[in-house]
Amino acid sequence: QVQLVESGGDLVQPGGSLRLSCAASGFTFSRYAMNWYRQAPGKERELVAAITSPGGSTNYADSVKGRFTISRDDAKNTAYLQMNSLNPDDTGVYYCNAKREVGGLRYAYWGQGTQVTVSS
Repeated sequence: QVQLVESGGDLVQPGGSLRLSCAASGFTFSRYAMNWYRQAPGKERELVAAITSPGGSTNYADSVKGRFTISRDDAKNTAYLQMNSLNPDDTGVYYCNAKREVGGLRYAYWGQGTQVTVSS
């Protein structure tokens, strides 16, 4: 059974930091690119950060560059999103996504999301 379980969301003041985790099971984690998306109230889900596999190349939305860092630990089947200098625009539900494309077939899994609220 495939599972992606996010954790680490919380209420934080502007300027604060959070570290999100995404624990994976039920598939070969090391073969999948990992992504973090977020969805703010009333807005569409957007890609925030991505990390490839193999290689670990990263990519970020312009709005989070220099503030967020995505990483992965294949030994622990876990992906992370370190978020610094948070501002109210970062508020939303953050989703973990695993993605792989093999022979023209796409495989994608989603977690249930974790709430991040940035407010004073």
